[in-house]
Amino acid sequence: MGTPAPSGPLGYGDRLQLTGPKGRLNTITLVPGGEFHSHRGVIPHADMVGLPDASVVVNSSGEEYLLLRPLLSDFVMSMPRGAAIVYPKDAAQILSLADIFPGARVVEAGVGSGALSLHLLRGIGATGELFSFERRDEFADVARANVAAYSGAAPENWTLSVGDLQDTLPAVCPDGTVDRVVLDMLAPWECVDVAANALQPGGVLICYVATVTQLSRTAEQIRRSGLFTHPQSSETMVRGWHVEGLAVRPDHRMVAHTGFLITARRLAPNTVMPSLKRRASKGEFSDEDLATWLPDLAGEASGDEVWTPEAMGERPKSEKVLRKKVREARTLADERGAEAAAYGGDTDA
Repeated sequence: MGTPAPSGPLGYGDRLQLTGPKGRLNTITLVPGGEFHSHRGVIPHADMVGLPDASVVVNSSGEEYLLLRPLLSDFVMSMPRGAAIVYPKDAAQILSLADIFPGARVVEAGVGSGALSLHLLRGIGATGELFSFERRDEFADVARANVAAYSGAAPENWTLSVGDLQDTLPAVCPDGTVDRVVLDMLAPWECVDVAANALQPGGVLICYVATVTQLSRTAEQIRRSGLFTHPQSSETMVRGWHVEGLAVRPDHRMVAHTGFLITARRLAPNTVMPSLKRRASKGEFSDEDLATWLPDLAGEASGDEVWTPEAMGERPKSEKVLRKKVREARTLADERGAEAAAYGGDTDA
């Protein structure tokens, strides 16, 4: 088996989407001796090998299936997950708002299941460098296997470190050597200072958070640090449309809120950001007002007590489920021809 190819004739190790007569998607990996089974028939994997991408194949009962290689967005939506992923709509905005360019040196924390890592690796190209940081070994294992499964091997320009960003980033990236920092974590405000140290002047800090309380806390810390421009916040909503003949209307379902993005630029050393000139309003607030909304700023509760995954509405997965996801991700990598060494460790986790 060779490594998966992004285009050209289909081969063993390629990930495929099969679309049936009723529009149902089935995602498989072509392996020697494999078969795709449905309740209406069978398609040997060997019958699909060698066909051009976007071909149609017929199963044993005469039903037709469209074969397509998944796009990157399709792959990340179907790959094994140890943690919640950054959805493609937000990953696309991160690449744009942070101006991820070929050759950039980018820091990412945390990695989760590797979905954003794949998008960032696509953005920086072969000449860039991605430094990813993850606190949990299980999530790092899933991310390594998913990236290896998509790429065929662990990219040489990708470094994945396990540990707290505050402790590990200074040892991996010297001060002032990073172009972009992307924070996807529970409490990104805790890493504002270490991110500022790593960024060179003009570099971009972008944070992905799920709730308005996290958004507010992150924005206030960026302002209080005095190391960045005024933060800008946004969210992205995607609404599909049904377009068929004269029946043109919005879809009944849409991908609405998934998270907020907040961005700021690193100031040059010893630079003070000019104050914004605006009229006084009833919306002016004091530190006491802010502490009512964000208790840890007033010392009424520690960050560990207030900012927990459960308090933010996250549903943590059990160790048993995480071990299962690691096995699934490594199995996918093995099916696609990735070497075990590419995603680290043994396969008995």
